[in-house]
Amino acid sequence: MLEKVNGFVIKTNDYGETHKIVTIFSKKVGKFSLLAKGAKKPKSRMAAVTQPFIYGEYFVYLNSGLSTLQQGEVIQSLRAIREDIVKTAYAAYVSELLDKLLDQQSPDIHIYEEFEQTMHWIAEKEDPAIPIMMLEMKLYEKGGFAPTVDRCANCGQKRSPYAFSIKEGGLLCNQCRYLDETAVSLPDTVTRLLYVFSAVNLDQVGSISVKDENKKLLRELLNSYYDAYGGFYLKSRKFLSQIDLLS
Repeated sequence: MLEKVNGFVIKTNDYGETHKIVTIFSKKVGKFSLLAKGAKKPKSRMAAVTQPFIYGEYFVYLNSGLSTLQQGEVIQSLRAIREDIVKTAYAAYVSELLDKLLDQQSPDIHIYEEFEQTMHWIAEKEDPAIPIMMLEMKLYEKGGFAPTVDRCANCGQKRSPYAFSIKEGGLLCNQCRYLDETAVSLPDTVTRLLYVFSAVNLDQVGSISVKDENKKLLRELLNSYYDAYGGFYLKSRKFLSQIDLLS
């Protein structure tokens, strides 16, 4: 059955000499993969609508396995992402993370809207580091391994100051910190930010100002936490780290 689906291109793979397998993330269907015949040909009408990070309208023969693209049209090109190597790296990271953690054809409107807003932030604004961490926390929850950030992960009490424990899966209060000698002490500001990242949607946030040292600490915590529980290697994160080293 032919269906009209709007969504973002989050991954492309070459298939044979002239075709592509394209992964789309949509509000209607969720994540799904399709065969775009002839999309590698420069003059193909499929070439433009199967570029990474395009938001388009797709007419698809939808199947439980590999679907087939009949035709498509670009709605938003998000060209600013593809023209900037740093923006490309950020977009590739959130797209790969989403692809790894979401099941095929399992729609999630909340995750979709957060991803959509994050992609537009990357395209239109400076420094998307905080919106990306907000999306990560929600994807960790979707993946079933989100850290406990609103109370002590061991006793359940809400009493600061806290430390963050990879081993115990989130915050530890002072009375429970003995459970993990490697737990990282957190300023109250960082503890609050972890909760905001997990509980607040990006559209509820205006400008976001976080001290560089706190941003760095948050990034290190989320990277280490994902490495412990995420289960999938992220090629794009390595590339993003290399860019940060060069910048």
